[in-house]
Amino acid sequence: MRKTPFHIQSRRSFLKSSIAGAAVAVALPAGAFAQAKVLKVAGIYTVPVEQQWVSRIHIAAVAAQERGDIEYTYSENTANTDYPRVMREYAEQGYDMIIGEIFGVEQEAREVAADYPDVAFLMGSSFKEDPALANLSVFDNYVQDASYLSGIIAGAMSESGKIGMVGGFPIPEVNRLMHAFMAGAKEMNPDIAFQVSFIGSWFDPPKAKETAYAMIENGADLLYAERFGVSDAAKEKGILAIGNVIDTQPDYPDTVVASAIWHFEPTLDAAIAKVQAGTFTAEDYGTYSFMKEGGCSLAPYGTFEGKIPQEALDLVAKRTEEIKSGAYTVTINDEEPKSS
Repeated sequence: MRKTPFHIQSRRSFLKSSIAGAAVAVALPAGAFAQAKVLKVAGIYTVPVEQQWVSRIHIAAVAAQERGDIEYTYSENTANTDYPRVMREYAEQGYDMIIGEIFGVEQEAREVAADYPDVAFLMGSSFKEDPALANLSVFDNYVQDASYLSGIIAGAMSESGKIGMVGGFPIPEVNRLMHAFMAGAKEMNPDIAFQVSFIGSWFDPPKAKETAYAMIENGADLLYAERFGVSDAAKEKGILAIGNVIDTQPDYPDTVVASAIWHFEPTLDAAIAKVQAGTFTAEDYGTYSFMKEGGCSLAPYGTFEGKIPQEALDLVAKRTEEIKSGAYTVTINDEEPKSS
């Protein structure tokens, strides 16, 4: 585990532009929280903050700090075996809220939370909230709306009708995104075929890259990059990719056509407001990631403007409005996806 204060992290160029943009995007009216307590918030992450999923939490926390709502510090690369200990350390230090991900340490983390009823815990989890544990709320990145839209683009851009999909682990938060993406692709091409593989890691770019190579050898001409490393393989082999959670097109301008973006700000801001108001309790914050809540979006097409079939663009626009209005609902399927 390495504890890294924000002033050191700010030197990391990978997150600089995203953090600056988030600070502007979520800026609130002056004095909105003028009378509210500035919360001490700690993040605990099992991977580097550059990793897609965690980076979205980190960016939202930095924005809240720059806005003046919280004082934020974090620990990254925390092993699951150390996670409960780090939770206790922050709780003992008087932090008001602890955020992070307990997918691999559910029982132990909930036992720690029970020992500190005055500390609010907002944790990524595959399980639901427990009313008996009032100070622990759960969340997940329910960005199936944006994933579905990115699938429409993928279905229109694949010429071979073969798409490769590389994920970390077949857990609900990954499975639902893949299923939504596949549903979108099938709207453009009902006969499209998928190769699906999981690398058994949240951060192993070389392994993800090798898995993607194999899919390309098997005929895939477009890849779903749920993990880092996949877009590198696509770039090297001259095929296209669809991003996930973050917008990587600036790094792969000729490769990444579109990306489903997760915005953690609505989730974190709702929790901050409730802690400040003294109303924080056990809840499932998953719906704050829905498109209608501002929790996800489809990234700008950038260098692919004018290169995507109009039929796909029209359907994306139509579905976007329907999703926001509630007229169309993207199916949430948490079962493990299979290859065609």
